[in-house]
Amino acid sequence: MKRRIHCTYCVSVARLIDAAGTLRGRTLLMTTYAAGLRVSEVCALQVADIESAPDRMCLRVRQGKGGRDRYTLLSPRLLDSLRAWWRIARPGRWLFPNPAGSAPIDPKTVQRIYCAARDAAGIRPEGGIHILRHCFATPLLEAGVDLPTLQQLLGHGHISTTMRYLQLAHSHVTGATSPLELLDLPTR
Repeated sequence: MKRRIHCTYCVSVARLIDAAGTLRGRTLLMTTYAAGLRVSEVCALQVADIESAPDRMCLRVRQGKGGRDRYTLLSPRLLDSLRAWWRIARPGRWLFPNPAGSAPIDPKTVQRIYCAARDAAGIRPEGGIHILRHCFATPLLEAGVDLPTLQQLLGHGHISTTMRYLQLAHSHVTGATSPLELLDLPTR
């Protein structure tokens, strides 16, 4: 059952992001999805964590789960959205600050933003914002990203944790066509 839920959500990510009521909400959800972040990680993002040099486009994740720092993807599209957010909000230290600007946004607030967008998009209320992390990982596996790379992007301490995503992607592999079918071989 969970596999189908995750795939359904992956198809609905664009609707979810579009349904967020504010630029902050859309940017926050897009960042969570595009970088495969945990809720605590998106909350803790600092403006200085955005590395936008063309030869090194990435997001620095400070003190992720297990207290480990890591780098994850920063797509050009996400960078454009983050720049638009910065131009409007002018956040100081924290990319998504609390209302006073003195601390990062609270994880409960992020969950409320997610749930409001989910409800507005008409998506079934199963799971929280963490589902966006699964929706980040599954298409990467399906596109051929190897497990050690995915492990590094997600910040998993053990490859066995990353291997759970194989189960989510497995349903798509079983329907794939063998390369043998593409060869023009004579029949006998």
